[in-house]
Amino acid sequence: MSGEAHGGGAKDAPEARSGGAKGAPEARGGRTAQLKHTGLRPGWTTGACATAATTAAYTALLTGSFPDPVAITLPKGQTPSFALAVEELADGTATAGIVKDAGDDPDVTHGALVRVTVRRLPAGAGVVFRAGPGVGTVTRPGLPLPVGEPAVNPVPRRMMREHVAEVAARHGGTGDVEITVSVDHGEEIARSTWNPRLGILGGLSILGTTGIVVPYSCSAWIDSIRRGVDVARAAGRTHVAGCTGSTSERTVVAEYGLPEDALLDMGDFAGAVLKYVRRHPVERLTICGGFAKLSKLAAGQLDLHSGRSQVDKGFLAELARRGGADDALAAGVAAANTGLAALQSCLASGVPLGDLVATAARDEALGVLRGAPVAVDVICIDRAGTVVGRSTVA
Repeated sequence: MSGEAHGGGAKDAPEARSGGAKGAPEARGGRTAQLKHTGLRPGWTTGACATAATTAAYTALLTGSFPDPVAITLPKGQTPSFALAVEELADGTATAGIVKDAGDDPDVTHGALVRVTVRRLPAGAGVVFRAGPGVGTVTRPGLPLPVGEPAVNPVPRRMMREHVAEVAARHGGTGDVEITVSVDHGEEIARSTWNPRLGILGGLSILGTTGIVVPYSCSAWIDSIRRGVDVARAAGRTHVAGCTGSTSERTVVAEYGLPEDALLDMGDFAGAVLKYVRRHPVERLTICGGFAKLSKLAAGQLDLHSGRSQVDKGFLAELARRGGADDALAAGVAAANTGLAALQSCLASGVPLGDLVATAARDEALGVLRGAPVAVDVICIDRAGTVVGRSTVA
């Protein structure tokens, strides 16, 4: 998939100005401070663009006029506005289009035109999603959407539903609409992503958990991780957490009550965190992230980016065997479409694959630390932030 899967803090993009960050005190640590330290400009996910286009199109359908720019509210409360590139109003439908700005991230969808067509449905029909040209359809199990559904991920769906409800309340609509999301040249762009291998056919996925694309330059982000460790140590923090994104960050805060300056936005750079903490120890390091990403660490990968490492399902099958899986289950894990599908099959059979992955990842981390006086534990989560595996502290 595209590089937009990272969450992050807010910063102005050229065509989408955020109105929620002014006047806030400057953070000394945590992901907001890391992002500022990199000097890189964030962007907006396809999910945020689709939500803005939906809001504009449904407003035009009810009022006859497109708001331009159109403002939306993101999951963390930021309120960016987006300029419209397409406005089309017909009998019973309205279409709005927004050009995605990925900021300084090397995202394959940067510059893509995201279109949404909204059509009225009978009262009581609810919100129905359709895949237009350039948006894929799910054809295999193991993803967070059922087979046959448009590849519009759960958080963007929720955002679009919420904004449809707000527009309906404001302008007297019923909120019963069909939303068709399209991306110009999306099928061609998708060939540069993992979508075809995952069974998402016909185009791109509409992604995003925060609405914001955090840009990752390897050197800049690794430098920001080092600065985050320095800030935590200077503040006297004895327990820090390396998190792969905003969902895992919320998980460790809920689990341990860690303050912002104890949180390291690790992203895909597990090795950078471990190597720097090896030279600049803290008493305890928690690593928290998605099950699939941390399965890569468990298998010995220190760079967790989807373009540079892959989930080793043969390795997962071997872990499952150690946890009591029979030959049939282990073969199913090895042949699973995604890491999530492998995890689900093991959970259904009572095999604690999540705990096994977390423990193996912890052991790999301890190996990188080479005896540094740092205790480590690992937490694996699913896309919703539910803990699906954890290690003990060692």
